Amino acid sequence: MSNHKNVNALTAGGVLISLGIVFGDIGTSPLYTLNAIFTSILGVKEGLVANPGSITTDVVLGVLSCIIWTLTLQTTIKYVIITLRADNKGEGGIFSLFSLVRKKAKWLIVPAVVGGCALLADGVITPSITVTSAIEGLTSRFEIPVVPVVIAILTVLFIIQQFGTNLVGKLFGPVMFVWFTVLGVAGLLFIIRDFSILKALNPYYAVHLLATNSKAFIILGGVFLCTTGAEALYSDLGHCGRNNIRISWIFVKVTLILNYLGQGVWILQNESTFIPSSKMNPFFQIISSHFQVPMVILATMAAVIASQALISGSFTLISEAVRLNLWPKIKIVYPSVQKGQLYVPSINWMLWVGCCSIVFFWKESSKMDAAYGLSITIAMLMTTILVSVYLKSKRFPKYLIAIFISIYVIIEGTFLFSNLHKFSDGGWLTVLIGSALFTVMWSWFVARKIKNRFVKYVEIEDYYEILSELSNDESVPKYSSQLVYLTSANFKTEIESKIIYSIIQKEPKRADVYWLVHVDVMDEPYTLDYKVEFLIPGKLIRIDFRLGFRVEQRVNLLYRKVVEELVKNGEIDITSQYTSLNRHKIAGDFRFVILEKHLSKFTKLSFYERTIMDYYFILKRLSLSEERSFGLDSSYVDVEKVPLIFVTPDDIELNRLPV
Repeated sequence: MSNHKNVNALTAGGVLISLGIVFGDIGTSPLYTLNAIFTSILGVKEGLVANPGSITTDVVLGVLSCIIWTLTLQTTIKYVIITLRADNKGEGGIFSLFSLVRKKAKWLIVPAVVGGCALLADGVITPSITVTSAIEGLTSRFEIPVVPVVIAILTVLFIIQQFGTNLVGKLFGPVMFVWFTVLGVAGLLFIIRDFSILKALNPYYAVHLLATNSKAFIILGGVFLCTTGAEALYSDLGHCGRNNIRISWIFVKVTLILNYLGQGVWILQNESTFIPSSKMNPFFQIISSHFQVPMVILATMAAVIASQALISGSFTLISEAVRLNLWPKIKIVYPSVQKGQLYVPSINWMLWVGCCSIVFFWKESSKMDAAYGLSITIAMLMTTILVSVYLKSKRFPKYLIAIFISIYVIIEGTFLFSNLHKFSDGGWLTVLIGSALFTVMWSWFVARKIKNRFVKYVEIEDYYEILSELSNDESVPKYSSQLVYLTSANFKTEIESKIIYSIIQKEPKRADVYWLVHVDVMDEPYTLDYKVEFLIPGKLIRIDFRLGFRVEQRVNLLYRKVVEELVKNGEIDITSQYTSLNRHKIAGDFRFVILEKHLSKFTKLSFYERTIMDYYFILKRLSLSEERSFGLDSSYVDVEKVPLIFVTPDDIELNRLPV
């Protein structure tokens, strides 16, 4: 916990780590951004130029000005200055932000889920395009099979995820420092050849291009690629800290702008012969031929780091979604003791299949550009909505919030509109992936609401007497010494009727002590609190765990820890009541009972609700069982199937015929 409290401290090490973790995606955007923009301007298809002569000084200056001011308005002001303020106990990301504001309005679940799905969809494209762009740098000098090499690199990258990235992560910062330094130096060496390129710093050229060029919206779709990694700045807040990210961004932004300006000089010098392609990528053209191979190696390392950051970010996003009941319970592995280090096998291999499929399908990074950017624009719009609500909750002046919303809805709405032309060229893929993910999150969320609607609670005090008598009734075979039920009741005065039915009616379960365990997921990320209440002294005990949304819900270990503390304090005695075992002070046995709900065919639901529930139960069969998701040993867990909705005789009308 202390690590997270001190993460905002500004240190040289923190700044270096930020370079490696936060800026991989946005730091590799110079590999493909200008290549993609001028492919659109010149109308390049199959190596043929449809619009020769389209490259002019005003166009180049306008494009560069758009990039510089997009990095300033979108990345610097929105994310680095404003959004990083939304600090959830040291953590960032769209679900952390949602946790901060979800109590303000129920509808905020929509932008949170849409944004989360868009970010996951983006995770399939980023590794594909960055690694492919880097390897294509060799094609200007060597004939190499790009696709097999990219597939091999991606496969190794996804295989090593299961071992954790603690050791590799230590190398990320120095490598990215070298990467950004080389970006800046390479760009500067070309800028000194033509200082007139510095005119691009003037926003006039961006405005002039957008106002006069007939392809303005298509150009903006390419410009947006320069800021696609901005969302990572906020997502990695918990790993690096606000101050470290802000300081390191100054260095990163300067080197990025220098590199873009250097590429612009080269384009102006070769405007008549420039045909955007993997063999004439401006990024590699500003590198001396003597350093081409080392630069490709460095670019590949940077691309792998960018991919790694996005993959680990996807793991964190899914783990948060699971805790917030927005995703089916799946296996999550913690390969190291370092907080934040986790591995989600199902998501890892889903991303691998997606990345490899994209590389096989499009083969060239220039064709992947079409699928890139559309989903992340949607994610940024959703973040804008959530941030505006957060600013309101912090009592920022209404006029400032209105200005923030107006500016960024216009900017991001314009980017979204400019990216829509990509839909038919490949953007449909990320929309399809994002939509599929949305159906999972939304169905899981709505199904939980439907289930909660049919959960019937009863006053637990009404059953105190019968539970005490059942516990002492030796005519009933003892079911377990310590019998534990997981309850969703938020108040100690209530209990689900299904639990009472299970204990008393379905099969009378005599136990020395009955335990009720309730888990409440808190809005803070790393809360680890609990409360114990003795409802019937020595007979019925309730434990309430308050766990942060990033805390693994290992109920078995947490419960044991609490029981050990209660025994140590002399508050309970778990010694077996069997005469032979009691004499030797042997602890009694523990048994968990989990009630697994199923949908009865007699249940009356609307078509929409029935469809949602059918889909929910399909997802549930594919996900982890309740006992595994809570870390329970199946050898002492009983699972009882109960209908979601009980159909009583009162619901049936029968006519008795006379004899």
